[in-house]
Amino acid sequence: MTWTETLRTAGEALLARRMRSLLTMLGILIGIAAVMLTVGLGEGARLEITREINRLGSNLLIVMPGAPTSNGGVSLSGLSLTMDDVVTLSDPTVAPDIVGVAPLMSTRATVSFGTESATTTITGTTTDWETVRSRSLVDGRFFTDAEYGGAEQVAVLGPSTAATVFGDTPPVGQSILANGQSFTVVGVLEAVGANAMTNDDDLVLLPMTTMAQRIAAPSSARNLSAIYVAARDDASISSAHQQITKALVVAHGTTSADQDFSIMTFQALLTAMNTMTGVLTTLLGGLAAISLVVGGIGVMNIMLVSVSERVREIGLRKALGATPGLIRRQFLVEAGILGLLGGAMGVALGLIGAAILTPALGIEVSISLPATLLALAVSLTIGIVAGVYPASRAAKLAPIDALRSE
Repeated sequence: MTWTETLRTAGEALLARRMRSLLTMLGILIGIAAVMLTVGLGEGARLEITREINRLGSNLLIVMPGAPTSNGGVSLSGLSLTMDDVVTLSDPTVAPDIVGVAPLMSTRATVSFGTESATTTITGTTTDWETVRSRSLVDGRFFTDAEYGGAEQVAVLGPSTAATVFGDTPPVGQSILANGQSFTVVGVLEAVGANAMTNDDDLVLLPMTTMAQRIAAPSSARNLSAIYVAARDDASISSAHQQITKALVVAHGTTSADQDFSIMTFQALLTAMNTMTGVLTTLLGGLAAISLVVGGIGVMNIMLVSVSERVREIGLRKALGATPGLIRRQFLVEAGILGLLGGAMGVALGLIGAAILTPALGIEVSISLPATLLALAVSLTIGIVAGVYPASRAAKLAPIDALRSE
């Protein structure tokens, strides 16, 4: 018997019991779809986290006032960041792996244009902010060093703030009011989206000098909310972190044990989040894979029933010269087809589920071609493995005993 004849005979045998075959494939179908969606959701979450971190800046470090606490928070006592610290960190002899430093002095305030207003974050910074944050503008320009030095009343808006306050009116060249002060809009930032920590599209940027003179309270005009620091590249994050710590400990006259500042790196956050996502994906994928084992047991059970029902057929084939190897191959092919078809339907269900869940959850369910091919290979393997015992049992039947069976 050729392989073509074996495949044809296997197909006919499965079609003759189509309802039973369909129910047998159901376990593998559900298992494959569940594993694909679980792993795809985990991979999608990982990609989303990576995109968010890269958007914020994978080489970005944020120095914040207040000592780090044992539970991972920040103590707000001893607020201590000033422009002197910015000067220190900007010195290439002190921190050679730092390529950009941008101070932040932030507060919440209401800005208005005509009858429209919005409560947003007003941040004073320097011209280095644009480079450190790798942000571009969709309209206008960033404020200049001359405007910074002269404490000019100019502002750069986030796209969300600009849309809320100005609507369809072009913002550049218009004036907004904030704390009773008028500021000319010189630029609008490109949208980058919001995340769980901040909305970088909803803000107003002013020169730090202007912020200190026009918006900040006199008692806090020297205190910075944070300092953004750009490392040379991703590989320099660790060394830049050490250089910042050493420089500020010396500048503040403290020690590493009682430092009055904390440093957050998105690279460490990315690693932690990816680890957590990987563990959850593995756990949920393992739970979903249990249904594959159940599906394999179902295939084995049905193939054993099939062997019992076709004892006379097996005896007749052996009487006509079929070898145990051919009989074994026949049942293994049938089991493999059940596994492969169940896997194919599971892949189809997984793709449909991914298309539905992506917009519903707001997170991309990432299903790759290699993962799809692997799912098909796994389902085929499960079918064949589950068919080994029934096929061996069929191959061992003696022709005379098979022909005598009722």
